[in-house]
Amino acid sequence: MSSTRRVYLDHSATTPADPRVVAAMMPYLTERFGNASSVHFFGQEARGAVDRARREVAGLIGARSNEIVFLSGGTEANNLAIRGLCEAVEPHGRHIITSSIEHSSVRGICEALEKRGWEITRLPAYEDGIVKVEDVRSSLRTDTVLISVMLANNEIGTIQPIQEIAALIRQERAQGCKHLWLHTDAVQAAGRIPIEVEQLGCDLLSLSAHKLYAPKGAGALYVRRGVRISGQNVGGHQERERRAGTEAVPGIVAFGTAARIADEELSVRNSHTAGLRERLESTVAERVPDIVFNGHPDRRLSHISNISFRFIEGQSLLISLDLEGIAVSTGSACSSGTLEPSPVIRALGRNDELARGSIRFSFGKDNTVADVGYLVDVLSRVAEKLRSLSPLNPKAMASRRFPQTVGRD
Repeated sequence: MSSTRRVYLDHSATTPADPRVVAAMMPYLTERFGNASSVHFFGQEARGAVDRARREVAGLIGARSNEIVFLSGGTEANNLAIRGLCEAVEPHGRHIITSSIEHSSVRGICEALEKRGWEITRLPAYEDGIVKVEDVRSSLRTDTVLISVMLANNEIGTIQPIQEIAALIRQERAQGCKHLWLHTDAVQAAGRIPIEVEQLGCDLLSLSAHKLYAPKGAGALYVRRGVRISGQNVGGHQERERRAGTEAVPGIVAFGTAARIADEELSVRNSHTAGLRERLESTVAERVPDIVFNGHPDRRLSHISNISFRFIEGQSLLISLDLEGIAVSTGSACSSGTLEPSPVIRALGRNDELARGSIRFSFGKDNTVADVGYLVDVLSRVAEKLRSLSPLNPKAMASRRFPQTVGRD
């Protein structure tokens, strides 16, 4: 490797645990080890910690603490929200509206339901990566029971019009459609934009701890009071019988602490990452030719920049950057390993070349201006080298053609 410097720019995949978060959870791995379902002192000590964390997570999104269900992560939250709601309201309809740029956990559960006879309408996101409310309206049917559209996209950062979709649902309910619900995957958005569930108007909202500088293994689902869902983990009374199983107290405590800190530091973190992102995009535009920025230029999360590089395979660029100590992504971490072009980038109308040549840069609270400078220096050099060797690059191929020679007898 040509450099020992390490620059982590994949915070949308996961974040490093904040030392303050680790300090808060450590006692619950050692002396405060009780089972939160036990009635003795040790158990009630753990129960008190879970209740406090529930209030802290609720505070991040302006919810009531009894509307928070603790889970193992964002994928389980999306599964419980969609499958749990659909099973509970199935007698009223079997039609779901979602978008073409959802996280793989939402796509996956919709595909599973489709195999069971449910009908799924997948809305386009257009070139700017934003779903149109009018498309939602025109897709509504009398048997539609759920709309699931993410609050902010994990690959391009675009922020979706959830508040407007919620207003549409309220109109439908006022006209007698009482079995229509709204779920939003807020895993990327939480802690990065202000969220007040009452203003947002959603019925279900998914969260994940490890996107908020807490360890992996904890998540949550907001379930608005009065919304009925069928539990998917059964065999215990935990989480009001919506998610059976002994609570992972250390992870839940970490989640609560991370949520509280994220709420307190939201504006500072946003300003910091937005500055780094703007510096990256302006300098890359100056120094690296043949690039395309993906997603809406303004209506997006502050920490994500997604760029397609013409004539380069994104996987080759990712590996080259990794050899220089820079960690980035070609898309969702949950979809890594696939050779298929990103479905999110394809949904923007990009061709396969641009979809395969896309890189997601996602900044965190501890990144610096020096990190951006190092990235751009390496990126400009590596991109030029890869293009000079790429069979996708017509200029590179032209330079390799040799004049035809005529042989002698």
